[in-house]
Amino acid sequence: MGAMENKGLNVFNTKYVLAKPETATDADYLGILGVIGHEYFHNWTGNRVTCRDWFQLSLKEGLTVFRDQEFSSDLGSRGVKRIEDVRILRASQFPQDAGPMAHPVRPDSYIEINNFYTVTVYNKGAEVIRMMQTLLGGDGFRRGMDLYFQRHDGQAVTCDDFVAAMADANGADLDQFKRWYHQAGTPELNVRDEYDPISCRYTLTVRQSCPPTPGQDRKEPFHIPLAIGLLGAEGRDLPLQLEGECAPGETARVLELREPEHVFRFVNVPERPIPSLLRGFSAPVKLNGTESDDDLRFRLAHDSDDFNRWDAAQTLAIRTVLALVEDRRQGRNWVLPESFSAAFGRALTSGIDPALLAQVLTLPSETYLAEQMDVVDVDGIYAAHTFVRRVLAERLRDLFLATYQTLHALEQDGYRLDSAAVARRALKNVCLDYLVQLDDDPMRALCFEQFRSAGNMTDQLGALAALTNCSGPERDAALTAFYDRWRGEALVVDKWLTLQATSRLSGTLAVVRALLAHEAFSLKNPNKVRALIGAFTQANPLHFHAVDGSGYTFLADQILTLNAFNPQIAARLMAAFTRWRKYDPARRQRMHEELERILAAPELSPDVYEIAAKTLGREG
Repeated sequence: MGAMENKGLNVFNTKYVLAKPETATDADYLGILGVIGHEYFHNWTGNRVTCRDWFQLSLKEGLTVFRDQEFSSDLGSRGVKRIEDVRILRASQFPQDAGPMAHPVRPDSYIEINNFYTVTVYNKGAEVIRMMQTLLGGDGFRRGMDLYFQRHDGQAVTCDDFVAAMADANGADLDQFKRWYHQAGTPELNVRDEYDPISCRYTLTVRQSCPPTPGQDRKEPFHIPLAIGLLGAEGRDLPLQLEGECAPGETARVLELREPEHVFRFVNVPERPIPSLLRGFSAPVKLNGTESDDDLRFRLAHDSDDFNRWDAAQTLAIRTVLALVEDRRQGRNWVLPESFSAAFGRALTSGIDPALLAQVLTLPSETYLAEQMDVVDVDGIYAAHTFVRRVLAERLRDLFLATYQTLHALEQDGYRLDSAAVARRALKNVCLDYLVQLDDDPMRALCFEQFRSAGNMTDQLGALAALTNCSGPERDAALTAFYDRWRGEALVVDKWLTLQATSRLSGTLAVVRALLAHEAFSLKNPNKVRALIGAFTQANPLHFHAVDGSGYTFLADQILTLNAFNPQIAARLMAAFTRWRKYDPARRQRMHEELERILAAPELSPDVYEIAAKTLGREG
């Protein structure tokens, strides 16, 4: 675990409490900020008011994750923090909702409670709290929190008690909202729009649905807050006036969805607007619209909502990469649309916050792209993803290099941990990673020089990460020098293990197997297991999903070994198998064989048994 909020003596994993600029990255510092904040916030939300039973786990964990997210947002970039939180949801929680381990925020059964310290209980639980804040407003949410503590200080209570305090403090009806606690799955919003230039009326039709999940074939409509804005032709937010209202209001508002379908009619809209929907990711849902690529590029350039600006870039990238995957399947030649690279080029010169720009320029992960396919094409996604990054690097080389050089020059005054400096380093290292995609001598030399001269771990690791996927001599020299320098710093060595485990170069599984016997690794140390085995199986889809099944056999072997002395970590590693049904027949068969081998093992822990059985569609 990262830490625990024991009353009077908080306990922390060293990863979330020890840092100095030479050994910790900016991300490490932000992780420490959030985790220490989280455990201290538990003093009230978890300790002073605690859970009546384990089914109420999200009462303390979801609420406290929300509190630590808000704390980190207040001290950094709110928009970027929101993007980072949504990345976790989409990469981990949405797949959990769509798989055999789907469960409500308040689970209704379990074999081993350790298996319910999940992204659903924690992160989706935090989203449920955030939706209440969105629906009630900041002041209303505070009134609800005050009443909750006034009523329940010193008590063990339920999620219903929390919702009741929110409702009673505001005179609000949240009965339907409580479905978020007992219905599993990710709701989907299907959106259609229409503009009538004669009446200046803009109509938005929103229909909600939720796919079946294990044990829940039918879902009742959720109560969903949908935050929106409408952009005019010049990119400005338009005043919003719904039919029946006497005057235009603010340029942003929250629409409440309670029925399977809603029709919202906006009047006095002088031109066809570009809708900006789900601003700030106001609900943990999937948004399915008919937005054109032109509209996405427009929002990328002009949207006033940081999250939606980033999301426009993500949606464009997903469409582009998946179109290339399909072209590959059909035997068509690959061409990256000029409009795509031009949109990224405009973003680079737009002057937007460097922290946000670093997020905008980062393509969706291969794992997230896989979730967008009915049957995952592992090799096609990797090839298309690599192609897009390389072509972007070729077409925008001068812009990436100029941006890198400008930001790198600003680092010469020494390391600072303020928001502006963190943002500059983030963008600089994104640019460097693109430049290294060119795989030529000058760019590898530039990267190696940053590695050699870096005065902080963020820049040194940024350079080493870029070099790890290069086959030139700089890679081996940098990896050797890094280990020789930091072999006495366990947390830094974990980074070294992870970079090798996530390399896309051929032979990576053999490297990982060899590292199991390295002096730096111990199967008895959970941080090491996560850094090497966890990173390989969850962040290296190309090699973990090798068609010969070698990655699956490797993981099953490690799970069975760990089962004997650390069943919690073994169960966590099982997550890499839970989406086995999404893959092609050959991979599906090989994952199925390994799952059967795990389930048949003698003395299998309840932790591993529960996940293996549910993954195979069997209940214990």
